[in-house]
Amino acid sequence: MLDNLYTTILDTAADGSTVLTGSDFVICTLTAVALGLIIAASFRFKHKMTKGFMTTLALLPAVVEVVILMVNGNLGTGVAVMGAFSLVRFRSVPGAAKDICAIFLAMAAGLASATGYIAIAFTFTILVCILNIIYTCLPIEEGKDDEKLLRVTIPEGLDYNSIFDDLFEKYLTTSTLDAVKTTNMGSLFKLDYSIKAKSPDDERKLIDEIRTRNGNLEISVLRKPTSVKEEL
Repeated sequence: MLDNLYTTILDTAADGSTVLTGSDFVICTLTAVALGLIIAASFRFKHKMTKGFMTTLALLPAVVEVVILMVNGNLGTGVAVMGAFSLVRFRSVPGAAKDICAIFLAMAAGLASATGYIAIAFTFTILVCILNIIYTCLPIEEGKDDEKLLRVTIPEGLDYNSIFDDLFEKYLTTSTLDAVKTTNMGSLFKLDYSIKAKSPDDERKLIDEIRTRNGNLEISVLRKPTSVKEEL
């Protein structure tokens, strides 16, 4: 019985091609739409996502499913579809690495729906979505959220390699000099540090003491930007 559950609902003709009926098309399409909604809701959990990307995840399985059904072993149609997709240029802002998993899952759900493996499509999609929620809730590298970006402007006469070492040791648990940039015709240095304060109060005290050393020039503390390695 279990083996019959995980077989395709589509019939096969004598020449090996798939026979598609109206009811089969409706079932496959509704399955793809339902899986798209499940995927979009799952990957929205504790993850910032634009409305456009959520809509894409919800509709992508249905789009892939229809394309595969229309090709259906026809070589000429397959070449035409490949040529049409090659003319499309995909442009998007960098996103989190997690987004690529959502896109591939949506495509896999569409392919499974198009081939008629409805039970496999639901089982695999729900399993991956549950694992995604579980992994999202795990406190993996949670401490990195406290890391911030410190930007300090100093006069060119100061040694940026060691000028703040004693302050960093006093108020920070970690500090790394990431970048040095000249500004104002070379009369000033802009320093970028990755820092993690021992406490919120220490962050304010650090800024006050840096001001006395850099001549009250610009100081800013920002949220640490997403690493380039985690962008698509």
